[in-house]
Amino acid sequence: MPRTKRTIIGAAIAATAVLTLLTTGPAQAGPGKDKEATGTATAKLDESRAPDRTARATVSSPAAEAALATIQTRIADYVATHGTRYSFASYVDGRTGKIVLRTDAPADVVSSLTTLASGQAAQRQAAREIQVSRTSTTDSWHRRDDVPAYYGGGGLLASGALCSSGYAVQNGAGTVFMTTAGHCYADGTTVSTESGANTYGTVSNRRLPTVTGHAMDFELIGGSSYAGRVFTGGVTSTTSIPVVSAGAASVGYTDYCHSGRTTGENCGHTATSVTAQVCTTTGCKSPVIAFTGGTLSAGGDSGGSFYAKDASGAWIRGNVIAGGGGTAYAQPWTVLSSHLGVSIVLG
Repeated sequence: MPRTKRTIIGAAIAATAVLTLLTTGPAQAGPGKDKEATGTATAKLDESRAPDRTARATVSSPAAEAALATIQTRIADYVATHGTRYSFASYVDGRTGKIVLRTDAPADVVSSLTTLASGQAAQRQAAREIQVSRTSTTDSWHRRDDVPAYYGGGGLLASGALCSSGYAVQNGAGTVFMTTAGHCYADGTTVSTESGANTYGTVSNRRLPTVTGHAMDFELIGGSSYAGRVFTGGVTSTTSIPVVSAGAASVGYTDYCHSGRTTGENCGHTATSVTAQVCTTTGCKSPVIAFTGGTLSAGGDSGGSFYAKDASGAWIRGNVIAGGGGTAYAQPWTVLSSHLGVSIVLG
């Protein structure tokens, strides 16, 4: 887009933001030059106030969780030995208490991984009641012309691959980064906005089973300006909300949201597990969040924000990493933050 046209649009967005502030309050902001005026929160909100903390307790049993742990270990070992030809996603559904396995592996492979011949009777019973769904699970590859300071949920491009930005974090030295999925780009890659108009930053701190051996799927992008906000609305939206906190997801909460370049912002997701395992062509990742319901993430949304939302803003829970067969998966914020020693950037 010509520079003059971008300037005109930026001015129009800034004017719209001023009008919005005068009429509806400060919750929304566009991705133009008005970004610098959105301000930064000084204190994280109390996690007990988060909208997902009212979710009903899970119905999973210790026996089902123990049986699942054995099965997930077997799956991870199988993938490590035989490669990533088949995909696997497994968890205890917090609504039913049953073990769920989604895979495109043949029946004999499934049987060898899920049959428990030893252990407590309750664990063997839980394994016998496993719900197997014949489906494949894929990495979620693939708004769109963001400008600094960059927001979560925007389009990323490098080496022909499209992904989405997640949320901003800060290390102990005060340096701010943006998160995305580890299967998106290699360390050292220079990433641009999806339009190619702006340099987004350089990848570092990649974690991915098939590359670094970690059962994780995240990386950081640094070198530019990143804000504690997440895009809302459709795929070409300029609206956003502030990040107000970050914490663990709650099984049974029915209104989680994701934001990414392919499907925009969609809510109405139910977290069915926070101890799921998902194995794709880029290896086995666990523990991850499994979620269903609503319009799920699609190719290109990978790395995008996963969060609970209320009038105060976004309560970050993780990054979208995979999906298939009516279930999607997110890398938990709690794993990324503890592993890298970073804190959430507020908006």
